[in-house]
Parts: sequence; structure tokens; C-alpha cells
Amino acid sequence: MKHEEKQEQMARTQAAKGGRTEETREAITMSRRNFLTLGLEALGALAALEIVGAGLLFLKPRSLEGQFGGVITAGPVSDFPPGSVTEFPEGRFFLIRTEDGGFLAVYRRCTHLGCSVSWEPTAGEFVCPCHGSHFDTVGDVQNPPAPRALDIFPVTIEDGTVKVDTSKPQTRDTFSPDQLVYA
Repeated sequence: MKHEEKQEQMARTQAAKGGRTEETREAITMSRRNFLTLGLEALGALAALEIVGAGLLFLKPRSLEGQFGGVITAGPVSDFPPGSVTEFPEGRFFLIRTEDGGFLAVYRRCTHLGCSVSWEPTAGEFVCPCHGSHFDTVGDVQNPPAPRALDIFPVTIEDGTVKVDTSKPQTRDTFSPDQLVYA
């Protein structure tokens, strides 16, 4: 017993002096399992931070000025002669200026299955390449299977500049003169 007491007392004095005993050595040494667990927890925390950061960037509002889904400045009224059809690929619409000077912005998307229509200047009509629908110069259906006229976007004229709001497509059955905007 005296021997055990002596060892215990030596361990206490060594611990008090800052020396390491067998018990403290075990507490300081890290096993391979503990090291891997700690590493995986750190990687998991890093991945969670990245996901949260990406989510915040996704939710951040972005400016849509000049892009589809926002207001697009088409240009001065004088750039569009009466009877013209001008395509705006970045805005996904055609700006039509009728013979009497009215403006109409028609969505490039066919009302049948959503294909992109193109303007055929020689025929004076919009044509859907997917299923053969044809639309006249103001977007009314001339040849089905499209069920209704092309959708339109609101047009405003501010200080002689034509602007089209592509965030609000408006459905319609046929063309009506009150859909035109005049300078």
C-alpha cells in the first residue's frame, strides 16, 4: 500500500508542476476516430455555410432593367417608322408601330405550345415554326392551331422614349384598337 500511495503522491506533484501523467496523456492524445469525427463536423459546418450563402444570394432581388422580366427601353419614337415591326431578342417581344402611329408590343411566345414565333416581312405575318400557326401584323390568329392572339406587354412613352414592361404579359383573345399606345 505504501508503494501505491507513493505513486499517487508523485502523480499529484507532477501534475502540479505541469508534468504529464499517464491519465493526462490519454486526455490530450486524440484517437483516429475522434480526429475523423472532428474533421467531418468541420466540413459539414462549412457546407452548411455555403448553402446558406447561396440561398441568400438566390433570394436577393436583382435589377431587371433592360432584361426580360423588367422594363426595357426600346428607343425614341422617331426610330420606329409607321408600319414597322422591330424584334427585341433580349426582351422576347416584337415592337409594332401601326400605320396610324400606335405602338403595340407582342410577346414572341406562341399561344399554342410556347414556341418562339418569327416575323416574316415578305408575308407580313408572324409564323410559329413548330405547328404552323400564323398571326397577322397585330398578333391575331390567321391560321390555327393557336387558340388566341399573341400576348402583349404594356407600352409606355415617356419624354419621347418607348418603354416596354416585360414583367406583365397580358393575355387577349383578339386585337382591339384600345391596346395601342400613341405618342
